[in-house]
This record gives sequence, C-alpha cells and structure tokens, in this order.
Amino acid sequence: MNSQVQVLIGTQWGDEGKGRVVDVLASEADVIVRYQGGANAGHTVVAGGRKYVFHLLPSGMLYPDRVCIMGNGMVVDPEQLETELLGLDPSPETIGTKLVLSGGAHIVMPYHKKLDACAEAVRGKSSSGAALGTTGKGIGPCYVDKYSRIGIRAEDMVSPDILAKKLRLNLEEKNPILEKIYGEPPFGFDELYEKALGWGRFVALFLGDSTLEIDSALADGKRILFEGAQATLLDIDHGTYPYVTSSSCVAGGCCTGAAVPPTRIDKVIGVVKAYCTRVGAGPFPTEKLDAVGEQLRKNGAEYGATTGRPRRCGWLDLVALNYAVKVNGLDSIALTKLDVLSGLDELKICLAYDVDGVERVSFPGSAAVLERARPVYKSLKPWSEDITGCRRVSDLPQAAREYVALIEETTSVRIGLIGVGPGREDTIKIL
Repeated sequence: MNSQVQVLIGTQWGDEGKGRVVDVLASEADVIVRYQGGANAGHTVVAGGRKYVFHLLPSGMLYPDRVCIMGNGMVVDPEQLETELLGLDPSPETIGTKLVLSGGAHIVMPYHKKLDACAEAVRGKSSSGAALGTTGKGIGPCYVDKYSRIGIRAEDMVSPDILAKKLRLNLEEKNPILEKIYGEPPFGFDELYEKALGWGRFVALFLGDSTLEIDSALADGKRILFEGAQATLLDIDHGTYPYVTSSSCVAGGCCTGAAVPPTRIDKVIGVVKAYCTRVGAGPFPTEKLDAVGEQLRKNGAEYGATTGRPRRCGWLDLVALNYAVKVNGLDSIALTKLDVLSGLDELKICLAYDVDGVERVSFPGSAAVLERARPVYKSLKPWSEDITGCRRVSDLPQAAREYVALIEETTSVRIGLIGVGPGREDTIKIL
C-alpha cells in the first residue's frame, strides 16, 4: 500500500463488491474504518473457502491484529452487531481484531424499523406508487432522529439514566404516530428499556473514542483504509434522489463520518462492477429486462446480501461512472466481477444518453431526467474463456483486455485491481 490514507467507495448503485476489495486491501492496512450507513449494507467476503456477510462490521475484521473502527457517521443495530460478532467468535470480547465503536454512532431501535416498514407500505399504496424499495432496517428513521437531535447514541447505551430519558422522549413522539397514523400497537417503555440495557452491556465491550483512535493512527503514520457502504448514486445529496439512502456515501463522507481531515486523504479508490446492478426502485438506464439481464443475474449471483432480493441487472454505464469519477475525485479503479461477462453472446457498454432526442455524455442531476435517458451503446467483442485463473492482465483474453482498456480510456482513471472470481485470491493486482 503506497498511500498512508486511502478511501474506498462504490461508484454505482451499490453491490459492486466493495467487501472483497476491502478484504484484499486490508492485508496491507493497519486500521480499517467504516464511516457511514447501517445494516442496510451487505459486504460479502469469501476467505479460506468460507463466505462472510458483514452488514455493520468493517470488512477488515477477518485479519487479526488490525484495528477496525465503526465511525460516528454510522447507525448501528445492536442486535445485528452482536449476531455478526458471534458469527466470528463465540467470545467476541476476545476476538483477535480490535473493534472500536464510536460513542457518537447512533443506535437503530425497534421503533425505527417499524416506522420504516410502515412508511414504505404507505408509499407503495399511494396513488403514485412511490415506494422507494428500502430494506426496512430502520436506517432512514434513525438518521431522522439524529438530525432532529433526539437520537440515542452508542455512548447513551451505557448510561442508564440518559438512556431512560431519551427513550421516554422518543416513545412519547413515536407511539402516537404508530397508533394514530399507522394503526400499529405502541412500544412499552419497560420492556424496551430492559432490552436496551442488555444491548448497552454488549456495546460497552467495544465503545471508544473513534476520533482519538484515528488521530493517533495518523500521528503514528499508520496505514488507514476508510470503507464506504452503499455507493455514489445512492448518496443522499449526490445520488438519484429520492431513490437514495440516508447518508453520505461519497468519498467526502468519510471526513464527517469518521473525523478525518480532507487534507490527510492520499488516495480515493472507486469500486466498479464490470456491469451494473441496482436493488429497489429508481431510474436505471442500462437495465436489461431480458435474457441478458437474467444471465448476468445468474452468473453473478445477483441477489441482495441484506434482503435476498434479486438485483436488477444491465450493461456497464460509463456516463454514470464518469460522474462518480468527478464527484469522488477517483485516483484509481478496482474493477470487480469481470469473470461474470465470460460466455455472453453479446457485450455492450453505455457511452452516452439520448434524452428527448439530444445526445449527452453528462449525468443528469435530476432523477426525472434520468428516467427519460436512453443508453447509447458501443458493442464490443465478447469472450468465452474462463478467466478465474488469470493473475496478470496479460493472462486475460484480448477481448477482455479491450474491455478494460475502454473503461480506462473513457474515464481517464487507471484500473489498479481486477476481480476475476469471488475468492480473496481471485485478483489481478496491477498497481
């Protein structure tokens, strides 16, 4: 790892394979930090023949003697956190990797999940049918509480009096909404408080000052890898709003979500799947609702790690990718799942959009405009060879090398890593 501080982000609508890339890069990092999102993310890592799915934990948890940090920008479901940690080690307090949970991270409570599900159901039944396709994990409602300044933070979970005060305040607000608007039963204070105290005892094992940890690592010249969840086109500010998540997924989000100064970031790496997928509602110009889309889904095992929902699939969109390059200031690209394209009868890549009869190469800032965009494709020669054993670019078939070269040429960003299979070892490292 040449850079001291690296940020790794998704460049599409998520599910690009960030987990496996973080897992590869974490071998050369001292500290791995996740800085936003919650259990609505799913990072899949295959190591030693075993599959791990992390919804909250940084993907570097599989390496011993590292420091893994969950930053203040995250929203954390304590039940999910316990499940993931126990999946790694029956005694998580003795796990070899040091885990630090920021006291400033907000806690996802059961009423957040209930409100999330109720609101999505109402949106789906509305005359506009404007369901967003949320995961129902309570992420949006938890971030709402954060910005309403009534949220329960991780540090509150170990202070019974503060926890009780905040919980009462929240139930006084949420229960009338659940009862009168959604027709749902209210949450009882005593039962929920007892559960929260138990979660607090578990949280206490890992609670720490993430800002101090990161500052100390910077001062000591440690190699730090910041890991984003979701992706650029799902960013609350820069994504295809309103079909977005509730946090800042772009590279700049790590500055607020983990308290790292922007001047200390040395390199930004964008993870790009060799084709495009999307889960949930929203515009998707290159989506293929035919045999091609089904083949991509089958070959790539494109089912949500969090929900199990089949992902929408389509050709790689270089208009959207160039937007991600600009928004994040990408220094390099990690290209994943190139092997999934092997054996296709045709191969296309989107170079521009036709919007109302006008060709454009810039990504629309409006989801309404993006809905009207029709992809302008370039056809490329497909390849049939199995590339999972390739470990150098020169090992790839000529057609695959041309596909990679077109991405580099169009984005003006060097590809530094290529994933040719699901395993940790199935990687071509170029830089």
